[in-house]
Amino acid sequence: MSTIEIKSPLPGTFYRASSPDTPPFKADGDTVKESDTIGLIEVMKTFQEVPAGVAGSKIRFLVDNEEPVMAGQVIAEVEA
Repeated sequence: MSTIEIKSPLPGTFYRASSPDTPPFKADGDTVKESDTIGLIEVMKTFQEVPAGVAGSKIRFLVDNEEPVMAGQVIAEVEA
């Protein structure tokens, strides 16, 4: 199996759920499809979905909820 990186498309704050009182889009160990949303990046009060972009058996997040990220930073890895 190979590991594929999912990178942040832009700088901002990474959120793993759509709001504080909802469960995360994906949890460590979940299976993902290419079209699955794995989180949101917030930039100046605007939120952009982060798609997995890859199908795989286990996702592992390298960034915590509400953590600042840079464009191109690896936010998660997926076993494909």
